[in-house]
Amino acid sequence: MIFTHSVALFVIPIAVGIITEGIKFLNYIRKHGWNINYSIAYGHMPSAHTAYVLSLVTTMWIFEGYHSSAFAIAFIMAIIVIMDALRLRVYMGQYAKHINDIVTHLNLDPDKFPALKERVGHKPAEVVVGALCGIVLTLLITAFIL
Repeated sequence: MIFTHSVALFVIPIAVGIITEGIKFLNYIRKHGWNINYSIAYGHMPSAHTAYVLSLVTTMWIFEGYHSSAFAIAFIMAIIVIMDALRLRVYMGQYAKHINDIVTHLNLDPDKFPALKERVGHKPAEVVVGALCGIVLTLLITAFIL
């Protein structure tokens, strides 16, 4: 084994998160052109947050087993993160759209009231692809290091 047990539990989910962010960035460039500011943006395909937490769940399952406390905690955390991406951040985007509409309608100074990002949540397909990235990449990395 290349990594110790505890290092693998830490490194694998981080690696999966970085890889998924890279996939998201390349996908965005393919669709919308080059924009370095996108490297820190929320939303879009695939959900890196979902990939990260499902990598953590999968890693815990592989190394600790599904009967462990660590697996249960990771699983509950994954549910919270995924629900946040699908619901709360989508609502935030809807409110941002309404605020942007109000600023435009009232002809307010855009320097004082810059446009808010309206796309901060995820569509269900983006979460599903993020979940698949998290699980599959974790299994591939684990197979390579064990």
